[in-house]
Amino acid sequence: MTVLLKNRGALLILMFNLFLVFTGIGLIIPIMPKFMNELGIGGSIVGLLVASFSLTQFLFSPLAGRLSDTFGRKRMIVLGMIVFALSEVLFGIASSPVLLFISRMLGGISGAMIMPAVMAYAADITTNEERAAGMGFINAAITTGFIIGPGIGGYIAEFGIRVPFYSAGIAGIAAACITGFVLKESRPAAKDKSLPNAPAAEKQRGGLFSQIMNSYREPYFLSLIIVFVMSFGLANFETVFGLFVDHKFGFDPKDIAFIITFGSVAGAVVQATAFSWILRRFGEKLVISVCLFFAGAFILVILFVHKFWLIFAVTFIVFLAIDILRPTIGTQMSKLANDQQGYVAGLNSAFTSLGNIAGPIVAGYLFDININYPYTLACVIMLICFGLSLRVGKGKDTARML
Repeated sequence: MTVLLKNRGALLILMFNLFLVFTGIGLIIPIMPKFMNELGIGGSIVGLLVASFSLTQFLFSPLAGRLSDTFGRKRMIVLGMIVFALSEVLFGIASSPVLLFISRMLGGISGAMIMPAVMAYAADITTNEERAAGMGFINAAITTGFIIGPGIGGYIAEFGIRVPFYSAGIAGIAAACITGFVLKESRPAAKDKSLPNAPAAEKQRGGLFSQIMNSYREPYFLSLIIVFVMSFGLANFETVFGLFVDHKFGFDPKDIAFIITFGSVAGAVVQATAFSWILRRFGEKLVISVCLFFAGAFILVILFVHKFWLIFAVTFIVFLAIDILRPTIGTQMSKLANDQQGYVAGLNSAFTSLGNIAGPIVAGYLFDININYPYTLACVIMLICFGLSLRVGKGKDTARML
């Protein structure tokens, strides 16, 4: 892992940026109820706020991916962190729903700018053999941010419900400065010059919806479908998990926090330590199929268990399967992207956002009908996708067909 070790400083900076972004996203979870009371907004507005972030990220992701190919990863990351800081501060000073929506939309834009650029940067500085390890570290930073965000938000909120957002804004500016002064651009000028027709080729791809509609022609289309399914299922699972165990088992917030945190921590540890070995040992195709099967099967199992330790074990397996699945798909697509790393990473982010938009909306609607319906649907979708993954060719054909 010579190349990866040589670039460990750059990798740490990339991880720090993503960690801050996803910590900032998680800050809102424990604080939003107080915001609802203070601003007099209802649950429907809160749902739209969540959707606005993912929708904006979805709309902007392919463009941001192309821009990172054209203007460089570093510039997009720095600019994205500045926009992130602005969105957090704006949320902190918001006194009306309009400002909250503007803040969340800016947050979605920042996520779209940062995610594809970071993924593409990681692909630039790693070899094919090291790609899995690099993506594992990157996704571990994302998972850790999701884990710590709500806890940090709840703790800092003791000093005021707006203080966490000001703190995130300051941290975002600090990260932008560190990235701007320390991080080196990952694409050398010679490489860019060797691709004089790349911008024209990107223009021929058309706009966002044209790219998505034509993505079925790409060799990584099935991977994009799995990205959507995974995001939909995870968002579906997490959105109603607290409500589900509260209504069905009477769990208190500490029980819920313990289950989610432990499962997420375990996933982050696996991503940072054993993930590259898993891919080398079993290959992307088998890992994707196994993770889809276990995620779908154990989401269904949770409907039939009642004891705390069983619910804890089942939830742990679901989180672990999805935490391994996410970087595996990213690794697979990055190997197919060649010199279009930013573009492919942008599509990856767009399909992720589509799942994050649809998942919570559908889960909330189904939960109001029957608390078991969201998980039943998530199970069916995961297992259908598992069946599709089995049709992919083996060996060298895997990379062409997935």
